[in-house]
Amino acid sequence: ALEMLSDNLVYKNRKSTVLFQPNWHKGVIGIVASKCVDEYYKPTIVLTESNGFVTGSARSVSGFDVHEAILQCENLLDQFGGHKYAAGLSLKRDNLDAFVLAFEEIVTTTITPEQEKKQLNIDAEITLGLINYKFLDIINQMAPFGPANLQPVFVAKEVTVQKAFLLKNAHLKLSVTQNGAVFDGIGFNMAQHYSADLEGKKIDIVFNIDENNFRGIKSIQLKIKDLKLN
Repeated sequence: ALEMLSDNLVYKNRKSTVLFQPNWHKGVIGIVASKCVDEYYKPTIVLTESNGFVTGSARSVSGFDVHEAILQCENLLDQFGGHKYAAGLSLKRDNLDAFVLAFEEIVTTTITPEQEKKQLNIDAEITLGLINYKFLDIINQMAPFGPANLQPVFVAKEVTVQKAFLLKNAHLKLSVTQNGAVFDGIGFNMAQHYSADLEGKKIDIVFNIDENNFRGIKSIQLKIKDLKLN
């Protein structure tokens, strides 16, 4: 889902995100919607096909009532329900294109500039040496995360960049170290922070802690939200 967004200019220019794949597993689309909001910060609906209907989950950004936005499209829906920041819905496949356009129009005309800006509230300053799977397990006990329960945000200062490169000319990939601890990090849509001489420099990074699963190999990954050169 994130790859669909990163490679498509149409999605980037919209105020909302509606993604549909008929083979996505119904049990994970709410999590996928939350991930999309976390990375791209737009009211998001992720849809799949189940029992002859298009069905899915919606997640919102802070302050924006996604349930009310969906309510204004109810003539295109079979069922829906939820609350301000999360909702579920189902509709006929024939109504999907019209729903995508209607939802985008409603979001465009009602969302405020303040609601489109993601606020970075830092919960704590930590060192990289504190990060391990036990620490991640404690964080995950606070889940599920969403606009009303944000994933913890940390800052680590004076970390050294070991490696830096761009992924698909859009996403910043880093390997950072501090006092012997080394972690990979990714900053989605943070290409503007890349420079050819970034390696070897000290930076401050703001990030979430997450688990990356690449071809069955799991590792802790830093999801970088912001960085500053020292």
